Amino acid sequence: MSKEYPPHHIPVLLDATLKTLLPSEGESYLDLTAGYGGHAGEILKLTGNFEGSVLVDRDDYAIEHLSDYENKGVRLMHTDFESAARQLVEEGKTFDLILIDLGVSSPQLDQSNRGFSFKHSGPLDMRMDRRQALSAHDLIQGASLDELTRIIHEYGEEPYMNAKHIAELIIANRPFDSTETLATLIAENHRGRWQRIHPATRTFQSLRIAVNDELGQIERTLPLLPKLLTKHGKVAVISFHSLEDRLVKRFFKDQFELGLEAELEPITKKPIPGATEDVHNPRSRSAKLRVAVKK
Repeated sequence: MSKEYPPHHIPVLLDATLKTLLPSEGESYLDLTAGYGGHAGEILKLTGNFEGSVLVDRDDYAIEHLSDYENKGVRLMHTDFESAARQLVEEGKTFDLILIDLGVSSPQLDQSNRGFSFKHSGPLDMRMDRRQALSAHDLIQGASLDELTRIIHEYGEEPYMNAKHIAELIIANRPFDSTETLATLIAENHRGRWQRIHPATRTFQSLRIAVNDELGQIERTLPLLPKLLTKHGKVAVISFHSLEDRLVKRFFKDQFELGLEAELEPITKKPIPGATEDVHNPRSRSAKLRVAVKK
């Protein structure tokens, strides 16, 4: 199978996604987080249905990268996946195959000017959609101690006292001019033993989730999925960290336990872990794939 992706982009759990979705010729496809077309490219090769497919992303860089698909008849939607899902439901659109890959793309992490990673010094931005007003810098600058503590504790899963300590550091030293400045401050004031991950990792995750309303987007989009599926249509969701996975797991579990009233049935009885497939892609190790079919 050819893989014509940028060298910095490796689609996570690609083989498992193809084996569980089983795309076939003529099927319509909705990719709510199309990114750089890794999954979409392989699925569209098998379906050949460009005109009946929609690719969504809120990153302008990704949308630009997907322009060749638009030339082939695919509909591109430059918006977040919740807004796209709501619009498509309103339009009465349904699809045979749906994919949501909830991970942050490698290009977003690797571009220093996007401000997602402390490994590359850049502005504290973290916006997946650069048209939105709120950036990580704005969030840090305007948040109260209680709000910052809550964000770092809940979204970063940082122990409460550590979260409060980091929030106090941020407020005492703001404003910050770069990701490196913030990461260095957290590292230099780290309490306790040095863990396997950098001390700023959870804080950066929490700010990214808050800036992009990632969990809210997931929670509001999942109930829309059955409405977007044709009968016997299949949906695959790839999650990466426990907060995302908890929402996806609960949604599928609630669906499956409705009995005769359930709209979805499981294809994967247990999630397929990324560690079983993408051994050369470190960012995929925490990934989990769940797939269901509409009754």
